[in-house]
Amino acid sequence: MNDEIKHEPSEFSVADMEYMRRALQLAAHARDAEGEVPVGAVLVQGGEIVGLGWNRNITLHDPTAHAEVMAMRAAGERLANHRLSGATLYVTLEPCAMCAMAMIHARLGRVVYAAADPKTGAAGSVFDTLLDVRHNHRIDVAGGLFADESATLLREFFRARR
Repeated sequence: MNDEIKHEPSEFSVADMEYMRRALQLAAHARDAEGEVPVGAVLVQGGEIVGLGWNRNITLHDPTAHAEVMAMRAAGERLANHRLSGATLYVTLEPCAMCAMAMIHARLGRVVYAAADPKTGAAGSVFDTLLDVRHNHRIDVAGGLFADESATLLREFFRARR
């Protein structure tokens, strides 16, 4: 993982921790209510939650229905704007390339994720999509907030399915 995105828990604010706890609740909801891979996302703008999401790609038969996309869709609808300029997205798993590009197009200001994704992570683990300087928009990225809790949710989910 890139040094740019490794953060100590003390570097995160109390608000960061509260929003990530909510994202973890949404991840558990995805698992328990819909049998989905437990990933949750919370989108915050101006100190207010404007979008919530959890994985729904299996339920909706939609390969784009990742937690991050669902949160951005909800926020876009609520704010009546496809741009979510300056918003912060909290997500329990490092975004994939698809979600990362959607975040760039939406003009998010910051992404905070819990667990790194060693298979498809696009914030430095596998790809540097969110960190690539060639984009016309930059997003601040912070990873590792409640990483153990998120990784445990994911590990237990996949262990139970095997």
